[in-house]
Amino acid sequence: QVQLVESGGGLVQAGGSLRLSCAASGRTFSRYTTGWFRQAPGKEREFVAAISWSGSDTYYADSVKDRFTISRDNADYTVYLQMNSLKPEDTAVYYCAANLRGARPYSYGAHYDYWGQGTQVTVSS
Repeated sequence: QVQLVESGGGLVQAGGSLRLSCAASGRTFSRYTTGWFRQAPGKEREFVAAISWSGSDTYYADSVKDRFTISRDNADYTVYLQMNSLKPEDTAVYYCAANLRGARPYSYGAHYDYWGQGTQVTVSS
């Protein structure tokens, strides 16, 4: 069983920054790929970023590339999403998720086995 708890969301002006954290339970944290997804009101959930278990490989949606950075600290059982140059269209509930088997593509939500409850990010114009 894996439990994921997101934090760090909030209200920020366009152009600002936020850092989301995803704290995981369980000693197997360092063995699985972790991803961030988001869902805006009235829209489908979409992939944001993913990081391999070792942290050596990262993947981003085109819409956030060069603005967002995903990282992890396996010793602290935490994955981070640094979000810079935020835009109103980044407004959504952000979820972290665990892909225990490393199934590809990492952008496919159905490949993730556990999900957090989400944290709200609101970007004002």
